[in-house]
Amino acid sequence: METNRGADWGVKDKGVRELRQMHIARRKTRQILVGTVKVGGDAPVSVQSMCSTDTRDVATTVAQIHQLEAAGCEIIRVAVPDEEAAAVLPQIKAAMTVPLIADIHFDHRLALKAAAVVDCVRINPGNIGTWWKVEEVIKAVNDHGIPIRVGVNGGSLERPLLEKYGWPSPEALSESALNAVHALEDVGFTNMKVSLKASDVKHAIDAYWLFAMQSDYPLHIGITEAGTAMTGAVKSSIGLGYLLSQGIGDTLRVSLAADPVEEVKVGFEILKSLELRHRGINVIACPTCGRVEIDVVRMANELEKKLGHIKTPLNVSVLGCVVNGIGEGKEADIGIAGGEGKGILFKKGKLVRKVPMEELMDTLIEEVEQLAKEKEAEGNGAPTSSSTENGWEPLIPQSDHLSTLGREIPVLPRR
Repeated sequence: METNRGADWGVKDKGVRELRQMHIARRKTRQILVGTVKVGGDAPVSVQSMCSTDTRDVATTVAQIHQLEAAGCEIIRVAVPDEEAAAVLPQIKAAMTVPLIADIHFDHRLALKAAAVVDCVRINPGNIGTWWKVEEVIKAVNDHGIPIRVGVNGGSLERPLLEKYGWPSPEALSESALNAVHALEDVGFTNMKVSLKASDVKHAIDAYWLFAMQSDYPLHIGITEAGTAMTGAVKSSIGLGYLLSQGIGDTLRVSLAADPVEEVKVGFEILKSLELRHRGINVIACPTCGRVEIDVVRMANELEKKLGHIKTPLNVSVLGCVVNGIGEGKEADIGIAGGEGKGILFKKGKLVRKVPMEELMDTLIEEVEQLAKEKEAEGNGAPTSSSTENGWEPLIPQSDHLSTLGREIPVLPRR
């Protein structure tokens, strides 16, 4: 029996396209300003990192900050463990182009000094001390018009909450954050964002969810002490990816026991994968098999390094053979595939020309550079009005509707 295969495929293709149009309903939150970066509200999810250097070593710290800026990091945090570190903050701030956050623990006097210099102060209600110290910090940040990040951590919860719950449970983390928020609100302070970090992915997800269902302050999301570059990236991708897919999260940090630049890269990829934002080159590479005729692994890694400076969003495909090469790369803006001793260059799934194998990599790099320039000239690669100076652009419209996880919401005590 003869059938209209074109019509059948058309219906199927339409259905696939509709399924692929994943829509994430962002949680509606208040909006604050961290320097020039909007956090919360309808602002794109921003990417943060934290320097791993000794803050007192200004030259080394600034050098790492510049590396993070080049990678697209939008907000950078530094540790301020003592007076010497606080004293050099003006030098560090002067050398930066993105907002600076001071990370304060134990000694509130360091927060008072930092508030005069930085764009945000992070304090932990579990270790900052008695309430009068918090009030002094509030006065300092108010005087300088900067926000506070209330940073709750599973490893430093208040003793009464640990005694109440027996362990750093999601409920304990959420109650700690809500207590801090309510206490700040009681004295009229609302210029804040909140984080509730745990190293266990499920516990972190539940803690953020509990808080998100009971407060509209913007959330800094992250999985703390996630692990090495590989394991930490996996844990963070699962935890942050899940939260973001539910509309929870306004700014993020991927915590890795690795170069902070890798944190920024993983953060980029999480947002790209969810089609929340896009920046720079997205390398599509086949997983390799016995048919490959080019060194896909080497070439894909080399591409990411050599094209890391490009901010224009482009999909670049590196495929090992011509069996499915052009077909698999049809979603890419440009790409290459190996075959029969030669390589092929294609754009939007169409063959452009054959290229000698030894010239394949250089040809692709030249073509990508040219394509990026063309898109920038057309205005297609320029940042949108809701993006930052680092070249990020949102890919989908954001919704004002709250996305819930369909669970009963346990209401935690006010204080």
